[in-house]
Amino acid sequence: MKTGVIVYVVGSQGKLTNSEYEDLARTLDIRADRVEVVPSSEGDLGVMDVWWRLTAKGMNRIVCVIAEMTQKSQLRLTGRELRLCG
Repeated sequence: MKTGVIVYVVGSQGKLTNSEYEDLARTLDIRADRVEVVPSSEGDLGVMDVWWRLTAKGMNRIVCVIAEMTQKSQLRLTGRELRLCG
C-alpha cells in the first residue's frame, strides 16, 4: 500500500519557496512514499489539489499532518493528523 503525506504548514513567517518548504519538511523524518507540503497561505484548495495529485499517483493511504513554523524557521509537527483516504 502506497502512502502519501500532506504537510499543512501553519504560522509561516514570510514567504518561502516551495523548495524551501520541502527542505524543511525533510527534517521531519516522515516515512511515506511521497510527501507534499502545503503552506496555509494556499488554504483548503491547496490541500485538495495535492490530495488529488497523490491520488492520481497511486497513493492508497493519504494523511494530512499539521506542522507549525517555529521562530527559528523550523517545522514542528503538532501531533494532529487527518486521514484523507485509504
